[in-house]
Amino acid sequence: MGFETPPQLGQVFTESRRDREVGGRLAESYIPVRSALGAKRARGSGSRVLLFTLECALGIVAVIVVAAFAHWARWLLPVAVLLYLVIVVPTALLCGFWQAVIVSLSAVVAQGYFTAREPQLHFQSNLAVDPTNSVTLVVFVLVALTVSRLSARVTGHAREAESRGGQMHDLYEFTRRTLQMNLHVEPGPQLAELVHEIFALEAVAVFDADLHAVYQAGLWSVDPQEMAQSAYYFETSDDDAEIGLGRRVVRLGTVPVGSLLVRGETSPLTNNAIASLIAITFDRYRAFANESRIETERRTEQLRATVLDSLAHAYKTPLTAIRAASTGLGEMGNLSPGQAELVGLIDEQTGFLNELTTRLLTTARLDAGEVALHATPVGVASLIEEVVDSLRDRLASMKIVIDIKDDSLVLSCDRQLMVMLLTQYIDNACKYSIFGTTITIRVTRRSAEAIFSVHSFGPVIPMADRERIFNRYYRSSTQSNRAAGTGIGLSVAKRVAVIHGGYVWVTSDEIEGTTFFAAIPAPVLKRSSP
Repeated sequence: MGFETPPQLGQVFTESRRDREVGGRLAESYIPVRSALGAKRARGSGSRVLLFTLECALGIVAVIVVAAFAHWARWLLPVAVLLYLVIVVPTALLCGFWQAVIVSLSAVVAQGYFTAREPQLHFQSNLAVDPTNSVTLVVFVLVALTVSRLSARVTGHAREAESRGGQMHDLYEFTRRTLQMNLHVEPGPQLAELVHEIFALEAVAVFDADLHAVYQAGLWSVDPQEMAQSAYYFETSDDDAEIGLGRRVVRLGTVPVGSLLVRGETSPLTNNAIASLIAITFDRYRAFANESRIETERRTEQLRATVLDSLAHAYKTPLTAIRAASTGLGEMGNLSPGQAELVGLIDEQTGFLNELTTRLLTTARLDAGEVALHATPVGVASLIEEVVDSLRDRLASMKIVIDIKDDSLVLSCDRQLMVMLLTQYIDNACKYSIFGTTITIRVTRRSAEAIFSVHSFGPVIPMADRERIFNRYYRSSTQSNRAAGTGIGLSVAKRVAVIHGGYVWVTSDEIEGTTFFAAIPAPVLKRSSP
């Protein structure tokens, strides 16, 4: 993916201590957020203290009631201890470890208080007189603390599991909703709204590096655009619990494609999962866009081929009539020199138009797959000779060198299509070669391929144009390469090679010149001896 530094961050990149300065700006910009979160935590802390006090008070009241009833009923200490455990264990499970500790200690105090008020005749129940009572209370405290700790741990694990279950449910819902997104529009706004809604966050910002846009949801105290871009360009992924901000780089594999900012209560693992799902959605959107573009181009090309086919057919009939009339006029004689010149010009230009419409028809049929390959044994030497002879007027001022390594080489191919391919290559060399230089036509054999090449000296074809020059209607971007033409011929040559199962390419250099190649991987045979 291309990397382009946006103007908003230009100054940040030029400074030597950019990370510290960006971090300082983030902290300064979030002073209101920190204050808001601090006030929220203070309110939450006050409510938690009140709840803690209420839970302890209820436990202590229950213990006092049990202790008083045990004193009134003259129950033995072990019976009272069992009742205390019945209070302590639910307190640990429902409220927490420290609440259970306080209730346990209050049970010891209450039991000691009521025991101290026992009459002396019941000295067996006095803690100071009977050491068994002391041991019972110590064991009670140890059991209560152990049970409280274990129950608190179990409760914590259960709550953590419940929280993870809730997060998994949210992630599942987010995944399901992203799969149902409308990929005909940009995914950024939809993703930001979904994250904000499903995970109940205060604010969300998503940066799409490909579209270079930041999408927001929720309430931000400051514009998060610079923060989101900074997280992407500096590849910052962290969680700041103090200000409640999470930052993630959205990656496809190892390639950053955007960033995510979330403000609210989420876990680091959840933030990582959200960033991964956003990356997958970005990739799906780009794949869908590419697929739509390719399908549109295919339909456009198909429509253009259909129009060309129709036009070419429509031109054929009047061109045939014009050429027949011009030929008839020439054969009638008794024409003045001026009239004969005009008739010759009409005949020449009609021939050119007829050749052009034939190319258009052939191209349209090749695109539509309507051209059947009629492969027959063709002698390469005679094939080259036929093409050169048909272009003898164009080649009259050129020096031609034909280099065939094996004159007896026979190629199994469609003769008419191969004539079109070689005609285009040689005609192209005539257009662009420097006057007085040599055009070399060469045929070599490599493995099971016959390599045709046409070499000439002329303007250098830029590297960026060497693939696209075989596309229909494409002309080289270099002005010195401009010559009369339609941009159709080389595309026809490429399609002829492809329909044979071959391929084409070009090399171009100021010193070595320009060479067009065509490899035809058809069965190559030796001509039988007479």
